[in-house]
Amino acid sequence: MKETILDISQNIPPEIEQIDVSLSFKKFIDYIKERIAGETTVKKRFFEFVLDRFTENPRFAGKVELSEIGDFQEQLSLVYNMLVPVIADEKETLWALSVPLKPTIFYETSAFHDLLADKDTGHAKCDLLRDIDISIEKKQKVQMLYAFILERFYGIPSYHNNEMILSIRDDKTCLSKYYKLNLGKDFIEVTAKQPLPELSIEIIQKQAQRDFDWNTLAGILPLSMFKFEGFSVITLTDVTADQAVENIKNIILNPVRETAQSYYEKIIASLNLLIGSHEVRFGLLPELRVNEKLVFSDDLCTHSILVQTSLEQGLEENDFLYLADKFFKNPSVHFYKDLNDGEDHGDFLKVLKTHGVHSYALLPVYNASRLVGVLELYSKQKDLLSEHSLSRLEPALPLIGQLLQNNINEFDSRIENVIKEKFTSLQPAVQWKFKEVAWHYLRDNTIQLPKTPIESIHFKNVYPLYGAVDIRNSTVERNTALHTDLQVQFGALIKVLTIIKENVGLGLADEIIFKCKKWMDRISDQSTENDEVKVLDFFEYEVYPFLQHFRHSEEKLAESIDAYYKIVDKENGIAYANRNALESSMQTINSAVNLYLELFKNEIQQSYPCYFEKFRTDGVEYDIYIGQEIAPEKNFNILYLNNIRLWQLTSMAAIAKITHELMPQMKNPLETTQLIFINSNSIDISFRDDERRFDVEGSYNIRYHVIKKRIDKVHVKETGERLTQPGKIALVYFNSKSAEEYVNYIKYLQEKNTLKNDLEYLELEELQGVTGLRALRIGVNLDGEWS
Repeated sequence: MKETILDISQNIPPEIEQIDVSLSFKKFIDYIKERIAGETTVKKRFFEFVLDRFTENPRFAGKVELSEIGDFQEQLSLVYNMLVPVIADEKETLWALSVPLKPTIFYETSAFHDLLADKDTGHAKCDLLRDIDISIEKKQKVQMLYAFILERFYGIPSYHNNEMILSIRDDKTCLSKYYKLNLGKDFIEVTAKQPLPELSIEIIQKQAQRDFDWNTLAGILPLSMFKFEGFSVITLTDVTADQAVENIKNIILNPVRETAQSYYEKIIASLNLLIGSHEVRFGLLPELRVNEKLVFSDDLCTHSILVQTSLEQGLEENDFLYLADKFFKNPSVHFYKDLNDGEDHGDFLKVLKTHGVHSYALLPVYNASRLVGVLELYSKQKDLLSEHSLSRLEPALPLIGQLLQNNINEFDSRIENVIKEKFTSLQPAVQWKFKEVAWHYLRDNTIQLPKTPIESIHFKNVYPLYGAVDIRNSTVERNTALHTDLQVQFGALIKVLTIIKENVGLGLADEIIFKCKKWMDRISDQSTENDEVKVLDFFEYEVYPFLQHFRHSEEKLAESIDAYYKIVDKENGIAYANRNALESSMQTINSAVNLYLELFKNEIQQSYPCYFEKFRTDGVEYDIYIGQEIAPEKNFNILYLNNIRLWQLTSMAAIAKITHELMPQMKNPLETTQLIFINSNSIDISFRDDERRFDVEGSYNIRYHVIKKRIDKVHVKETGERLTQPGKIALVYFNSKSAEEYVNYIKYLQEKNTLKNDLEYLELEELQGVTGLRALRIGVNLDGEWS
């Protein structure tokens, strides 16, 4: 036992530093007397013996000066034996006595002294709560005192524990160890020096259970009002393992980090603390996959000693990935205590041996019962790793699992960000390709400077299918609606300008009226190309400034001008009635067509993955691409193409019927035409970064693109008749063999009463650079029942 004075606390708030405390054993002596009075066993003799030794020296029963504590060695020894089990080893027990409510030690076990006192200076080598904010520490000290006072004088139960944390550097391992310090107050007597004020017990009780600001009591109950006598019993408990796990948890939950390396080092430092040695090294290896294939990312996997050494020795990455994938599919703990034991551990562990690794362990790590990676442990010192040291890591493994899951989520997010930045939102059928290219981009630019460009995305030998649903005469309908509305608008404008002229007598109003009549004459001529932009400019820059001036300067004209603005309101004005009705009808058609095509897209994906892309025009156009390169993991057969061609024809018939049935619901009834381009050969497509969409590549393939863009307005040869007609499906082709395939589909749908028996074989007029086009045209049974 030691009787040296040891102050193990710093950062004491002034209000605590100035409190009236005195060292006394009176309350402890009174406690012994109470025990004697109620004891009937053999312990009574021992208590009587202790009491005799305490009262033998009257100075010990009164106030004791800290400087004189060495005079009471026997009495202090008896205090220790009364409060600590007899069989406890003093060299291992972390126990001490201090002045009341202050961690100023005056009597301690050898273990306590050796742990906290510097061998050279004799002073404390640590500070309470060294690893947290000083303001928090001071708040806790004040809180502890006021909790004690409220409990003693106002009967308010204390919700504050008396525990603090010591952080102590271990001389052997050079690692910090953590101890929970409990400051006992059982043998402290507190008295008030003056009458105490009344407090609202109910409010204090509620606040005490929350994050109560104990400093607010300082103005009501200053600590100078109280006197503390007695002593505190201090005990230390090793909580290094708990603190290490808590550190890891805080790092994961609060990922504020300068670099990935510093983040990793903090995690490893806590693992070293948990295992009790800085000579044990760790590696973290998340299970990263791209399209279900295992990959290694340099920035997330370089902490793995097995990955590092294998790649440095020139071992093939594919071979390593193969073995790693086998491990991930059948995970288990692998522990090699001695790589020099003469056994054959395989090529990869031989590499570790050449790098001086003596012991190596591989632990599978899980998150929510799902394997997310592995934790490596290795040491270059003999007998440093054991099964027992591995078991120490168990409390941290769930947190390491969360960390590795975060790595996986971060990796997946980076892949998705590259796709979004470099490409666009993607369909599942081709998303795998974009992920693969994004991964290659991340991988190559991690290890190479300058940065490498991203790979092009292309699919070769895919079969295209093109379809278009167009609103018949949409341009004519739009011009008609525009002309009708503008007639109404100009009529209303001339009326209000005439009122302004009559009330103000401004000749400029006559000039604007003249321009309005000229515009009315011009737009009434359907054969004249009307420049809508010029009309809008006329309203914006000449008419509206003129009206706005008189609207604010002439109160008597405001009502007439407001009436005009009501007429030309884009939402509800009668000058927009025809355009709004046309737009509403077009939206009705396009919404129905888009909804049906979405269902069609989902249905065709079930047989074989394919790329489906829609384009908004006055109606809807779409491209479909299907082939082996779209889904390399699934064998392609021409039957899948035949199947999707039948579906395409069936869907066009369904769309024709749906849009026909919508006509009674439209404010402006519109009809649709259906067009299919049959291309018998496969083509190559690539992703265009500038337009963020797929397009054909190669001169031959471009011809396909040109044709499908020009056939929407093609005419039947020598008739002047448009190929596309309402209620019919037109199928344009070059190759008669392809046409024969569709004729079989037509016959099938005629049997089901979907198509009419009016199939036409047509020759088409020559287009610029395109000759030899032919077409099939078939009517859709719009009113009959389909089987």
